[in-house]
Amino acid sequence: MRLRGKVIATGFGNNTVFRTVCFAVVVVSSVVLSACVVAPGMKMEKSSALPVSSGAEHDAVGQLPVPVTEVTISLLTQMSNEAAQTSDAEARALFAAPTPYTVGAGDVLQITVWDHPELAVAMGTQPPANSRVSDPPPGFVVDDRGDLRFPFVGNISVQGLKTEEIQRKLTVALSKSFHDPQLTVRIASFRAKQVYIDGEVRTPGAQAVNDVPTTLYDAISHAGGFSPTADQSRLNLIRDGRSYGVDFTRMLQLGLNPSKVMLQPGDLVRVPAREDSGVFVLGEVTKPITALPLRTGQITLSDALSQAGSINSNTADAAQVYVIRGRGKDARIFHLDAGSPVSMILANQFDLHPKDIVYVDGNGLVRFSRVLSLLLPGISAGLTAGLVTK
Repeated sequence: MRLRGKVIATGFGNNTVFRTVCFAVVVVSSVVLSACVVAPGMKMEKSSALPVSSGAEHDAVGQLPVPVTEVTISLLTQMSNEAAQTSDAEARALFAAPTPYTVGAGDVLQITVWDHPELAVAMGTQPPANSRVSDPPPGFVVDDRGDLRFPFVGNISVQGLKTEEIQRKLTVALSKSFHDPQLTVRIASFRAKQVYIDGEVRTPGAQAVNDVPTTLYDAISHAGGFSPTADQSRLNLIRDGRSYGVDFTRMLQLGLNPSKVMLQPGDLVRVPAREDSGVFVLGEVTKPITALPLRTGQITLSDALSQAGSINSNTADAAQVYVIRGRGKDARIFHLDAGSPVSMILANQFDLHPKDIVYVDGNGLVRFSRVLSLLLPGISAGLTAGLVTK
């Protein structure tokens, strides 16, 4: 008993070591609690702002506030109506009535003057069997000035004329050499005008415009249709230096027929890839990834979370799900409280835009654990060194 008491007394008699341990505990507690405020990693604040210029940290002039909007049913209804109106207006702006084909440079005309077979010799002979695809068929080729040379007539301008107008013009000119000439004019080869299809279609390239008006639907069909990687909701129609957005998917949803979009000679239709329209899923999810739209080109918040393996139930604060959109003065933040599974109804109706950022914030316990994991090894090593020294 005396020996045990002596040992206990000796252990507590070392007041320096005891005070060191107590002081270390207090320091660790205070450091950990204060460090939670500056815990490592990203954290979404209630009031967010973008730095405009370098300056003081809390300089209001150098900060651009970014509004945070709650995701609600009324917001989804408003956004859906705005998207439908925009898509409808853009599509209808491209609607046009079909126009007849007019002759241009490079077209080949077949002109028959009845009861005058000698004039048929001027059209030339049939091409050989080994001729190239680019070789013109027999007929009268419109030159680069838009002129046509015909026997007993000479050069006449046919640029921008329809076949019936050319027929009347030739009839008047031949009446000076023949009595009541009977003519038939048709286009043997359409080579003057083209439209171009580029991007995610099976057969991209140029398509000749003929006497059958070319629609957007025709052009995509002639190109073999969309490829599996195509983003059908963000087609670009480039005309006269201006780009028009075409949402093929939403047009069908709104009951608008893509065949009413008439293409004009020189138009370029570009079909982008879905990987160009991905969204970034970051934060406390199972697998941070770049989520890709579906084959329709659309992707919702629930689609993006599903591709990322869902919210991490161990580390995430499901009530803090954010969508960050835009840049500069147009930047916006949307907040969804996904604490209840019912909130996935809202997430399933929230359409994401290309390059959106979906961020899931971490919970307080995870931040506390991360601070401890960073501080405790150093503090433990310090205490051990102090005890050894004493």
